[in-house]
Amino acid sequence: MYDKGKKEVSGHDLLKEKNLTYEDYASIDDGLRYELADGQLELMSPGASVTHQMLSFEMQKVIAKSCESEYLILCAPLDVILAPKEVRQPDLILVHRQRMNIIKKHGIEGPPDLVVEILSPSSIKRDKMDKLETYALYQIPEYWIVEPQTGILEAYILQGKQYKLANIFLEDEIVTSPHIPCLSFTMAEIMDKIPDLEDE
Repeated sequence: MYDKGKKEVSGHDLLKEKNLTYEDYASIDDGLRYELADGQLELMSPGASVTHQMLSFEMQKVIAKSCESEYLILCAPLDVILAPKEVRQPDLILVHRQRMNIIKKHGIEGPPDLVVEILSPSSIKRDKMDKLETYALYQIPEYWIVEPQTGILEAYILQGKQYKLANIFLEDEIVTSPHIPCLSFTMAEIMDKIPDLEDE
């Protein structure tokens, strides 16, 4: 899909361009992280916070405990190529092992079974509005949004062409999924492992 012989460029040179494709996106090598949203490059915020990364790691562990035999559990940074002009990097990604054909060396080509975004102050609008529309448009069956301070998980299920907020999980409520029956954990068991960190 991507011509590896193409000249590498800086993302800053392309930020104002429209109608970019995955090939343009894949040619960027400036050490920064981007997503491609409807053909337009979006610079992602600086590195995730330590709390964000610990939450991501703990979620991977609890999901793997019950689902690893059925699903591949992957984490950012990893390209999810939904279309030539739409490339996203969800925090966590689940792909059923029977659908491994969508996983390539350079990323995932097509909709995963579940994507998870862990909110940060700079990503709230993108995750709760832009990605909610994009992930529904490209028919990802389930989308979770996790708030790292409160440990609240919002589970959105695709119904037709839009997501419906199917449930909100917190504390000792068991997180389940109508599409992924192996999922079974609580946000409390994740949040209990994340220490309170000082800002300075």
